Amino acid sequence: SVKNLEGFFMPGEYIFPREITVEEFTLTLIKAFESQVDLTMREGFERQGLSLYEAATLASIVEREAMDETEMPMIASVFYNRLAIGMKLDSDPTVQYAIGFNEEKNTWWTNPLSLHDLQIESLYNTYIYPGLPPGPIANPSRNALQAVAFPAETPYFYFRASCDGSGGHEFAVTFEEHLQNACPEE
Repeated sequence: SVKNLEGFFMPGEYIFPREITVEEFTLTLIKAFESQVDLTMREGFERQGLSLYEAATLASIVEREAMDETEMPMIASVFYNRLAIGMKLDSDPTVQYAIGFNEEKNTWWTNPLSLHDLQIESLYNTYIYPGLPPGPIANPSRNALQAVAFPAETPYFYFRASCDGSGGHEFAVTFEEHLQNACPEE
């Protein structure tokens, strides 16, 4: 069952008539989502032990974490590996979502996050609460949904943004390796 429609509007380009109703607009976006989430993908979610709502939630986190869509299956793998051992997801985008619009910085996605930000009291804060947040934090693309249905098989539990500014990530098995991936102080 879907608690709200956030996470179920398929990103893309649409052409709408000026006189479209809210209901028609919403239905068009939901139908686009349903057309992209085929039976094979739904079976993939089921094999991963996720409902459609949980899959959309995890895919929304993968969507916000990945700058490079080719890394989405690896990022999904990290989150599955963490969930399998009861480790918190520790995902910055969930905290950014919990913070909401930052008027001081004029953005919805505060970056970088402060230590104070990471302590915000919200069920969406995956630095505090284990498991998935209560719902999607964004509308995931088909690629993010695909990555959640069919994640890479990796030993990784950690990732961080690459120091080269490429938008890619460095992945690590252990926390010690993760610390070694830290960017040098400039």
